[in-house]
This record gives sequence, structure tokens and C-alpha cells, in this order.
Amino acid sequence: MSARRAAPEPLPLRTTSLKRRASKVQRGDLARPVEAGASFADWLEALPGILAGRDLRELAAAVVKARRARREVLLGIGAHVIKCGLSPWVVALMEEGLLSGVAMNGAGAIHDFELAYAGSTSEDVGPALEDGSFGMAHETADFVNGAAADAALGGLGFGEALGQAILDEGLPNAGLSITAAGVRLGIPVTVHVAIGTDIVHMHPSASGAAIGEASLFDFHRFAALVERLEGGVYLNAGSAVILPEVFLKVLAMARNRRKGLPRRFVTANLDFIPAYRPLTNVVRRPTAGGGTGYQITGHHELLLPLLFTAVREGLAKRAKR
Repeated sequence: MSARRAAPEPLPLRTTSLKRRASKVQRGDLARPVEAGASFADWLEALPGILAGRDLRELAAAVVKARRARREVLLGIGAHVIKCGLSPWVVALMEEGLLSGVAMNGAGAIHDFELAYAGSTSEDVGPALEDGSFGMAHETADFVNGAAADAALGGLGFGEALGQAILDEGLPNAGLSITAAGVRLGIPVTVHVAIGTDIVHMHPSASGAAIGEASLFDFHRFAALVERLEGGVYLNAGSAVILPEVFLKVLAMARNRRKGLPRRFVTANLDFIPAYRPLTNVVRRPTAGGGTGYQITGHHELLLPLLFTAVREGLAKRAKR
């Protein structure tokens, strides 16, 4: 039987005091539970001053500051923002003057039209793909491709031509259309298309020349907005590839034309997953020289109403002073 080994001597360590140690969470950062029936402003103020709770308030404050100073507040959206029911929010923000420009991808334009025309959108892709009916709604193809043709012939942007057609045709739910609101309010709404990504491109009515011309017009229109972004805010919501790439290119054009400006502005990516391009092309690279970028992760149908209600509260608070 082997002899029992003695326990090793404890190794000496250098210790410190918890009172002197740097800590990332302070008592003042903790959430404060609010009573039932509390106002939204009280609820917002009671959120933790940590991570997304802090970032949401800071981002809302940046939007308030930008609009008070009459700086640009631009919203870039993927189609999912429309599909999850937020068109009324975007239209209301445009009507209130909180947004000075909206950019969307080609799928966003499709859902924008379908809501205005039928009051419904977003087909069930799986079963429709099985029987070959996916994307074959003729009204959608004819109207959206027709708007692209009108834009190319008339020297308009895709978004303006689509919104004007929705208004001219008196579509029954035109009040839900972001592009129509842009025409009605004189706010630029631009559409940025990647050929082959949208259902309307499958139809004989699609003209690559017209779609390209209309989308290129909107690219330059969006670039003009971004040139004025100094002191403003750009929000990317629900676009993981197209709009982050477009934003990076128009920012490069602006800085080429304006000797490095704009530089001091705020960006945010708002999506249910953090993706490479928004993090790189919206949050990090554009703000590296003096701006601030935020990544706030959450469902659009919850996160965007929270953010914009916080903005409304901030504007109302200042108006009372």
C-alpha cells in the first residue's frame, strides 16, 4: 500500500480589493421595475443602462438630436420589415417628419405594391414552389415591371415611379404604401434591385434595361442623401446584403466628392441576427473615423416600434421645455 501524499502547499496569489476593482456593471445601471400602468417614458427610463438597454436610448437620442438639427435620418429596409407589418409605422414616421429618406430592396417594392393593391402580401413559398406557382401573380409583375418601364422612360427613380403609379391608379390601400407616401410627402424613397432576386424578374414583362436604369437613378438619388449625412443617422433594418453594400458605395462616393465628408454620424443595424455585411459596412467601417455605430438585435416587429416610440418621447420631452 502506497503512502498517502501530503496536500500541496497553496500557491501564493496577489489579491486586490473588490472596492477598487473596475467593474462593468454599477448599481445605477440596474433596471428599475415599474408599476402597472406606468407611461412608456417611465418604462423606457427604467431599462438597464447596460448593453441594448443603453444602446436603444442612445440611438433614440441620436435620432432626436439629428431631427432637431434638421439633419438627415435615413432608413434602409429589407422586405421583411414590410412583411412583419411595419409599413404603417414607416408611413407615420414619414408623415411626422422623422424620416428624411427611405431606401428598400426590390422585394420591398413588391410587398409595398401588393399591400397597396390587395391589402395582403407574402405568399407561402414552399407549396407554391412545389407546383410551379411561386411568384406568378400577374398583377404584381405587370405593375412593378410597368413602374420600372415608366421610370426609365420618364427619367424617374424606381421608387418615385412606383409610388406615383399607386396613387394614379387609386389603389384601395394606397395609404399603406411607403413609396406612395414618398411621392405624397416629397420624401425620397429609393429602390435598389439586384437582377434575378425578385419574383417579377421571372415574367416576360421584365426589362433588364428598364429595371437597371430605374434602380441606377435611385442609387444616385440615395447618394445625394448620404452626402448630407454629417450629423445625421442611418438605420439599416432587415437587409443583410443589398443595402449594406449600397450604403458603403454611396458613402465612398460622398467622401470622394466632399473631401472625406460625411464623417461624424450615427449608424445602426437593427435585425434579428447580426450578419457580416451590416456589421462591417454599416456599423463599423463607416463610423471608424469619428462616428458611432450600434448593433441592436431583435425582432423588427418589436424593436422598431420600441425605437421610434422612444424617439417620439424624446421629441415630445424637448418640445415641452
